[in-house]
Amino acid sequence: MRACVLIPLAAMLLASCGSDRVAFNGEFYRANVSAPAKDRANFTATAGPVSKGVSGAAAAARHEAMQHCIHFLGTSVIDYTIPEGTPPEALPRDGDRLVLRGTCIEEG
Repeated sequence: MRACVLIPLAAMLLASCGSDRVAFNGEFYRANVSAPAKDRANFTATAGPVSKGVSGAAAAARHEAMQHCIHFLGTSVIDYTIPEGTPPEALPRDGDRLVLRGTCIEEG
């Protein structure tokens, strides 16, 4: 009887231990953000490999940038250095990684 309760409970706990990874266009990208410790608002976000898909890499970089801004400044408003509407194929790259630079905008 006890096993009937513990086995489903253990299965639920294991299922909830999933990864925080997010797929973009069906692919997983390695993304990160770097920013100076004294100026977290200004950041550089990268994601790749672009060879898996430039649109997915761009979405992964934007997602990582938004997470950074929310974590450090409590905002999801971002001013990117590239014009809005720039096609993903025209975004800057460093090798097989897409590069986005921007500033977290604190609303107030």
